[in-house]
Amino acid sequence: MTSSSQTINPHAAPPTSLQALGKSLWRNRALIMQMTRREVVGRYKGSVMGMAWSFFNPVFMLTVYTFVFSFVFKARWGTGGDESRTQFAVVLFVGMIVHGLFAEVLNRSPGLILSNVNYVKKVVFPLEILPVISMGAALFHGLVSLGVLLVAFFLFNGFVHWTVLFAPLVMLPLVMLTLGLAWMFASMGVFLRDVGQTINIITMVMMFLAPVFYPITALPEKYRPWLMANPLTFIIEQMRAVLIWGQMPNWTGLALYTLVATVVAWAGYAWFQKTRKGFSDVL
Repeated sequence: MTSSSQTINPHAAPPTSLQALGKSLWRNRALIMQMTRREVVGRYKGSVMGMAWSFFNPVFMLTVYTFVFSFVFKARWGTGGDESRTQFAVVLFVGMIVHGLFAEVLNRSPGLILSNVNYVKKVVFPLEILPVISMGAALFHGLVSLGVLLVAFFLFNGFVHWTVLFAPLVMLPLVMLTLGLAWMFASMGVFLRDVGQTINIITMVMMFLAPVFYPITALPEKYRPWLMANPLTFIIEQMRAVLIWGQMPNWTGLALYTLVATVVAWAGYAWFQKTRKGFSDVL
């Protein structure tokens, strides 16, 4: 008998506290790692190049961005000085990495329970780890893309800023926020099948309403508060600060963002736990 089956009572009300979430993640850490690895490997199962695609995909995308925006459109980020011809593509790629992580997890979240019905009906399984597994796979691909970005930055500029060490701290609050939303949408996707289509549209809109393809300064002053309301905007700007511009993070902004992200993560987890008993009835 596993430790999970010893501690989980299927007839008891699922716990909703942050402490219970932390205990669940720690107790099931081996299972999370195993299923995350299977998720990553399974994505390339049957392909000739296998896991190598996780590296070649971002390389290909960065190459396309560099060619299109640097040589075709001759785009510039508007920072002035000796901005290189390839700078726009690298800056843009940072925004794409952040949005890609956010969109990949949220777009998959409404179908997580629907695609794992056997875990709902047949065994006592910690369903709350499914969004965490999805996040783990997304983080793996995001990390590979980040590695490609840093190599490209070094090739273009001959150096890498030491402030890249702060990148994990900058991304952490977005990971927490995304997980909270993923728990919520995973639950809603069981009862409302249209949620999946809606989330796909929303994440696409959020990409264009964030400074992914353009700097914040490109917008008139009166519209910038709306852009800052997008949860992706602050993280994208901070990632660019530590990766591209060599600046320190905005610690006050990160602290406030982390506070909000913690509340969203707890609310999403609590919602998931409160509604999970109805999954088997619907499925």
